[in-house]
Order: sequence, then C-alpha cells, then structure tokens
Amino acid sequence: MTARAAVILAAGQGTRMRSKTPKVLHRVGGRTLLDRAIDAAESLGCERIVVVAGAHSPEVARHAAARLGAESVAIQDPPLGTGHAVRAAEAALAGFTGDVVVTYADTPLLDSKGVEPVFAARRGGVDLVVLGFEPADPRAYGRLVVDPHGGLLRIVEAADADHAVLQIKRCNSGVLAAPAPLLFNLLAAVTQTAKGEFYLTDVVAIARSRQMNVRVVYTDEVRVQGVNSQAELAEAEAVFQRRQRKRFLDGGVGMPAPETVMLSWDTKIAAGAVVEPYVVFAPGVTVETGAVVRAFSHLEGATVREGAIVGPYARLRPGADIGQGAHIGNFVEVKNVEVGAGAKANHLSYLGDGSVGPGANIGAGTVFCNYDGFTKAKTHVGAGAFIGSDTALVAPVTVGDGAYVGSGSVITEDVGADALALARGRQVEKPGWAAAFRARNKSK
Repeated sequence: MTARAAVILAAGQGTRMRSKTPKVLHRVGGRTLLDRAIDAAESLGCERIVVVAGAHSPEVARHAAARLGAESVAIQDPPLGTGHAVRAAEAALAGFTGDVVVTYADTPLLDSKGVEPVFAARRGGVDLVVLGFEPADPRAYGRLVVDPHGGLLRIVEAADADHAVLQIKRCNSGVLAAPAPLLFNLLAAVTQTAKGEFYLTDVVAIARSRQMNVRVVYTDEVRVQGVNSQAELAEAEAVFQRRQRKRFLDGGVGMPAPETVMLSWDTKIAAGAVVEPYVVFAPGVTVETGAVVRAFSHLEGATVREGAIVGPYARLRPGADIGQGAHIGNFVEVKNVEVGAGAKANHLSYLGDGSVGPGANIGAGTVFCNYDGFTKAKTHVGAGAFIGSDTALVAPVTVGDGAYVGSGSVITEDVGADALALARGRQVEKPGWAAAFRARNKSK
C-alpha cells in the first residue's frame, strides 16, 4: 500500500466560538476536536501527520506537539488562506513521496471511514481526489463543477458562483488527497486572490489544465459537519451521543432512557450492563457485564467490575475501581480507591486514596481524611472490616481484616485485625438537667 500522510489544518481564528479556548481545543465526547482529527489520521494508517497551527494560538501548537512531537507542527504566519496553510506543512513532509490527505481539525465527526474512499480513488489511478457531499442546504458551500464523464473541472466558492453554478447540489468538504510531490507542485502554482489569500481549491483547475485525472468521491453531510460556533459544537455533540448510544444499545447494553445518558469517546460498557437515566460518563470509564449504574451518577476514570452496583447519585473519580459485586450507594464519592469484591459503601461517604478489602462494610458518613493541605496519604480497610457510621479515618491509617470501628470514631492509629476500635468521648448523662434548665429560663 502506498504510504500515507495527513495535513490537519488547525490555524483558524475561531472568533465565532466567543471563547478564550481555541476552537480546536473544544471537546466533543470529552475529546478535543484536534485530537479527534489526529485519531482519524492514525486510524487511516498515516505514518506522517502534520498539524498546521496559527501563530495566534500557541496552545494549539503545544497540544499537537505534546502528542505528535514538535517536528509534526507547522506554523502558518501570517494567515493567507487554506492553500498557504497546506504549504506551511511542506517542510515537515520533506522527502515524503506517498499520498497526503488534507483534513480539518474543526470537523470532529469525520472519521477514517469517511476519508478512506479518497485513498481508494487514489489506488484506482486518480491524480487528485476531492471529498464531496450533498447538503440539505448547499447555499454557503463551494460547488463542485463536474464534466459529463464525472471528472471534476473546478471548485467555485458560493460567493463567486453565478446563478447556474448555485443550482449545483454537489459541494466541497475541503478534504482532498494527492501524491505529496504533486500537491505541493500544484500549490506552488496557485496565485494570490484580490484579498491576498491562496485558495487550496484552486489546485483543481490547475490540475485539469495539466490534463490530470481529477475526481470526486462522496460522503454524507453529517460526517463533514464543521464547528464554528458553540451552537454547532452542541450539534456535533448531539450527533456523537446518538451514535455512541446506538452502538452500546446494539451491543446489548441496557439503557431505559438512552437520550438522557452522556457518553465519552473512550467509554467501554459490556453487554449485559445496565445504565439508568441521567448518568454521565466522562473519559476513561469501563463498566463490565452485569453491573448496574443507577440514575444521576457521574463516572470518570473509573472501572466498575462485573455485577457491581453504583448509585443512584454516586460519583466515581479517577482511580476508582469498584470490585465484583460491590455496592457504591447514594451520595458516595470514590477517588483512587480499589473497592474489593462484595464490599459496600451504601450511603453518604467519601473514600479517597487507599483500598477497601473484599466484603468490608463502610457505614454512612464515613470519611477517608486523605489530605493535610500538602500531601495525600492512604487509608486501607481490610477484608471483612466494619466501619461504623460517622467515622473519620485520618490517613495514613490501616484497619485490619475483620476489625470493627465504633460509630462516631476518629481513627488516627492503625487498628489490628479482628479488634474493636473506639475513639470518641464517653457519654455523660445528668438526670433532670433538661427540666431544670427549661424551668430556669421560663422564670426569667
């Protein structure tokens, strides 16, 4: 197979987002738009990926460099159009002679399946391939003018199109592919517009003037849906969520009200699991078969093992690992704690940094006091231990296997296996005190 590369254009200003966050660092499904574009390029088998960032967005360049390396980032400065942006990647692709595809960091729904037909056409002998689509409302898009044999003659921007061209339904997605030497040779021939820009689309007419084979392959409109505003970002998120929910439902996951469940790009839920309404999966969550995630729970960076029950109204933070058949109940927060098989924390508790052994019981109101303002220490509760309600376990501390801790205790020292620990003031009762108190105050 011919070697592949991708040039991802990420230099747009994104002013319509009205946000200090660069447009391509906004997220769909918990994943930045830029990372989604890189994911697609990697899925296509691109051995070289170059992200073209603008000088106005150093955050974008840093983000791309952190993932791909600084040598895979090109800076467009000043911004002089899409053709100029692609030429900015030429040095980073020096010596590469395979096929290069140009994509955009603000089309988060364009996956490898949507782009693969472009490479298929290249294998069929087409010199320059453009990805087109037929939108429901084509008015703002550049039109694809084809000849009677299906060859692409030119791309006409909507603003420059006459009435006849505006009747064309076939539109340009912006994505195209060609051998890298050919693409940069064509770009070198693109002339500057009256506005001072170099249009990538001009390479089509130049290639045709050289008697080259230029064709269009088509994808559906949703795949090339761009994001230029918060409203369009929300629309892309909605499409992503519908796709994810369908994928899990088709795979055997129970979701009585799927439209209320929010999923992330890397969520993993096994067949036979059940997700109740209004659950949010932030990135990094795995749910095994037979597990139940009850309503209004929030999970991030967590694992829920087979047959476990989480919620309702539970919060699992990064590092939470809920063991087989364990229960994490209402208003319980777990962070960086491995909860053993069959253990239970059913009510109103915070478990942060440490472990809970198999079969242990954590009473209502238990707090792992893990942070002293500078460092975080760990709390370990042994197998079969019983922690009474309203207990504070001040880390670092270990409660041994089978031990009991009396309700209302503040535990600051280790508790031995099978021991009983009590750490509270002794109860004092003064008979008749309350009646005398009331009498005194009424007389006053």
